[in-house]
Amino acid sequence: MNRIRDIRKAKGLTLADLAAACAPPTTAQTIGRLETGTRQLSLTWMNRIAAALGVEPAALMRAEASAPARIVAELGPSGPEALAAPREALLPSALAREDEAAPVVLSVTASIGEYRPGDLVWLRTLDPADGTATLARAINRDCLVPRPGGRFAFGRLIEGQESKVRLLPPGAGQKQVVVDRPAWIAVAFMLVRAL
Repeated sequence: MNRIRDIRKAKGLTLADLAAACAPPTTAQTIGRLETGTRQLSLTWMNRIAAALGVEPAALMRAEASAPARIVAELGPSGPEALAAPREALLPSALAREDEAAPVVLSVTASIGEYRPGDLVWLRTLDPADGTATLARAINRDCLVPRPGGRFAFGRLIEGQESKVRLLPPGAGQKQVVVDRPAWIAVAFMLVRAL
């Protein structure tokens, strides 16, 4: 079996979405057959589907040596509910698109705000030169921003312009930080916390 279905679902795509994203486009039925193994997944199909999903072709194949991590339940307003069928839990690198920069990770070593020692904050980089629409996606989200001299600022982005960004650090009583003309802004998209 391959991992096409798991990656497709993790990216929120339907069979039809993935079929349309292939170059050249194909049918949802063909994608379904490739996912289930009723049609052979050739190298050509692997390359087409991997490009449409924005992953490396090798990410579509399962490793035989170890069982993958599984998502068995979803937590909703009424509590945890079991999934009809478990799904494979994908690493963030498998969810990254080819046209995106590799994620950056911030390691937390001391309790500050809602963060605890050992937390890993995964962030996606944005280019502030892309305009205000790009910065709007980062407003009111935790961000990592480079500062002069090899330092960084981390906190909730409360205001962003092409020339300046203002961050509110996560610690209580800390003053906002203003960074002038940051080279990039990394927006938090995942927190990994050991229990």
